[in-house]
Amino acid sequence: MHRQIAGALTGRVTKWIVFTAVIVITGFMATFSAKLADVQNNEASSWLPGSAESTKVLDELSETVDPNDIPTLVVYHRDGGLTDDDLAAMEEDGTEIAELEGVTDQGVLTPAGAEAAAAQGAPVPTLVSEDGEVAYLYFVLNFGTDGWNAIPAAADEIRDISKIDGGEVHLAGYGGQAADSAEAFEGIDTNLIFATLAVVIVILLFTYRSPVLWLLPILCAVSANFIATGLVYLLAKYAGLTVNGQSQAILSILVIGAGTDYALLLVARYREELRRHEDRHEAMAFALHRASPAILASAATVAIGMLCLSFADLNSTAGLGPVLAIGVAVTVLVMVTLLPALLVICGRWVFWPKRPTFRSAEPTSNGLWARVGRAISPRPRRVWVVTTGLLLLACLGLFRLDTSGLSTEETYTKEFDSIKGQRLLTEHDLSDSSNTIQVTTATAAAADVQAAVSGIDGLGEPGEVRELSTGRSWFEATINADISSSTAADIVESSRDAAHAVDGADALVGGGSAFYLDTKIASERDSKVIMPLVLAVVLLILIGLLRALVAPLILMATVVLSFGAALGISALLFEYVFGFAGSDPGFPLFTFVFLVALGIDYNIFLMTRVREETVTHGTRKGSLIGLASTGGVITSAGIVLAATFLVLGSLPLVFLAELGVAVALGVMLDTMIVRSVLVTALNLDLGGKIWWPSKLDSVDAPLTEAEAQAPLETVH
Repeated sequence: MHRQIAGALTGRVTKWIVFTAVIVITGFMATFSAKLADVQNNEASSWLPGSAESTKVLDELSETVDPNDIPTLVVYHRDGGLTDDDLAAMEEDGTEIAELEGVTDQGVLTPAGAEAAAAQGAPVPTLVSEDGEVAYLYFVLNFGTDGWNAIPAAADEIRDISKIDGGEVHLAGYGGQAADSAEAFEGIDTNLIFATLAVVIVILLFTYRSPVLWLLPILCAVSANFIATGLVYLLAKYAGLTVNGQSQAILSILVIGAGTDYALLLVARYREELRRHEDRHEAMAFALHRASPAILASAATVAIGMLCLSFADLNSTAGLGPVLAIGVAVTVLVMVTLLPALLVICGRWVFWPKRPTFRSAEPTSNGLWARVGRAISPRPRRVWVVTTGLLLLACLGLFRLDTSGLSTEETYTKEFDSIKGQRLLTEHDLSDSSNTIQVTTATAAAADVQAAVSGIDGLGEPGEVRELSTGRSWFEATINADISSSTAADIVESSRDAAHAVDGADALVGGGSAFYLDTKIASERDSKVIMPLVLAVVLLILIGLLRALVAPLILMATVVLSFGAALGISALLFEYVFGFAGSDPGFPLFTFVFLVALGIDYNIFLMTRVREETVTHGTRKGSLIGLASTGGVITSAGIVLAATFLVLGSLPLVFLAELGVAVALGVMLDTMIVRSVLVTALNLDLGGKIWWPSKLDSVDAPLTEAEAQAPLETVH
């Protein structure tokens, strides 16, 4: 950004125009922001691509099986056995539940109803365990396309009806899992944001040691969050953008975390310029002019990196990309307009009690990071070799990372109602009749396909064959395993192998567990495609920003090394400290995208300053000045971003807890070790070679001991 443009944004009159415009936009978009949860689509079936086998089955059955059907179970349990009164109460509950809004015309299958149907030779599931301690009701909920939003209220009604004295009752099946998932994301648009803001406020108070200054970045972050979530709502409502609870949680975290990072960088540069310029408007013009290239490059890197997710097969991942890119774009615009205007409006007093007065000394020239640079400079090669070795050692933890997926019970960090119900069914040898494979086949080969899947371990006997209007036929068989478990996935794979082997059947296998399996397959494909794409895009941005080739390649290598180390350490923490059973198949991809896009930010902040100082002081001296000048603000920014991502752990979901820990760990490695030690040591060792093929530092003179230890003076 040219200095004239920067000055125009923060002039004596224009600062008020900018302030008013952003505040008005914020107020307008806040009305839509509050509605974002209403347009979430959390149905797993909407996340898969059309090429997935389970999606093809769903399309074939669309006229016969309503995709909005939500099979639901009410599980009853009493130690020592359910009494006749309990079973009678179940029948009464079934009658009352059947009358609730949303329960389909098929009614409720009760133990007595199942017994009567079985007596007439109809194929029905066993609803009472052999030991008599557990029984369940089966019914289907259908609220149309609004099913997800209606589930919590329906679950409350069902739980109010279903009670037995002295026993326990749990809501399970798809309906129970959907209700628990809604509870897990409850308050995501308020509680999570408040928790994140509280963490950031504490860190800013410690960083600035000012009772007032922290408020300005927070106000700007809140403004950016309102505008970004409001814009995402409009796109989800009217442009078909896919938004779910997961993407909404990450959006708010990213906006607040990244926004605070940009604010820290701008405020730090503004404080420097206030020591050089008596007029605060002029100081802000210089600060924006010099800080905005790094801020805009950082935001572009994150936004474009996130947009790479749009190439994912998995719709939930593809939808996350634009959501987060919008968030970053809005955030950087707010931080280079509203924040400068607020800072200039308030004046120097906002830094009280440590006001940066005109011509006062710059404290960073002899601060902690200046001393770190001096400690590295005598033997930079030894420093970067040892540091690289330690990071590679941490990467060995990757061998303990299990991304085969999680069962329903393993998905949450606390025990929900549906998990308790599912466990009772498993312990008492009752299959969850809501979890089935759905097989479509050519009608002539239907009997052969049924025979092929019969006898598969863990799969119930196939039900009756029903014809479709397309001339094909279909049937179901119950899976005797948790819907998202690896056991269920193995059963689906065995069923597909058997069905596909029948000549001329053109058989397809879908169903709930098949959705989870296809999600894993799509996640693995997305990782192979998107990871290299993100690396290529970020590398091109760095080449354009630094106008060199060697430095960008070095930076990319250090960030990938940091990612590997963070994931390796995280895998050990998950297994041996947190006791998690494994990770979601999409976990490595999400962690990679965030750490590469966000981790490169800190290198951008550092290296743009190094390049700026190199013009006057040469690469090696410029590297020491760059580290001293940006070290404090980058460390603070890293702590802020790490803390905000750790807030994801407040949601009772293993995936988000793992993502928060891994990103936080990776960010801290980037700020404290990779950027401050490894990159600086490489710069000092290689000198002007890092700018090849540019002639930026053609002299490439090594530092004398006196120069390395001399006070650091930045450019003016």
